[in-house]
Amino acid sequence: MSEIVRAPFGEFQVVRTALEVCNDLAAPVADALKNWDDREAAESVLYVDTDPTNADTAVFCEVYDVPPELSANCVVVAAKRGGEVTLAACLVRADRRLDVNTAVRKHLGARKASFAPTDVAVSDSGMEYGGITAIGLPAGWPLLVDEAVTALPHVLIGSGRRRGKLILPGWAVARLPRAEVLPDLAI
Repeated sequence: MSEIVRAPFGEFQVVRTALEVCNDLAAPVADALKNWDDREAAESVLYVDTDPTNADTAVFCEVYDVPPELSANCVVVAAKRGGEVTLAACLVRADRRLDVNTAVRKHLGARKASFAPTDVAVSDSGMEYGGITAIGLPAGWPLLVDEAVTALPHVLIGSGRRRGKLILPGWAVARLPRAEVLPDLAI
């Protein structure tokens, strides 16, 4: 029997270590957690079971008593330069806005940057809309993380599905494969 695990914030009925419930995660997320070279970071990730109808950030935070500043959204961006499109994931606190037109565009060396079309983000990530997360992203995608996310003691992010979320320490976010921690990624 598993020991009782508690979330560091919020009101959740079911809390487990994410490695215990890989079948409840999107396949790329489960694979990434199981194969993360940084075992300390992988083992620090918690899974909280939640109702998928409450997955949108504002509703989620209200229903589960999660302060928006402890939640982060993963936004998929399409950066264009010379006819080539690069997809990148950006992780920012839910109480801030991603600076797509300046910070992201300049960092990726793009002429233009915009939110990726939903169907492209979903099909290319292998995750559900409303659940795309920073763990388990395609190998070619840069992962840009706002420094404010990594400064949090713990942060709530998607699980790859609309049902359930992940909670992990900010330091573990900074250790995600290909994570580039940037100041002022969000405004």
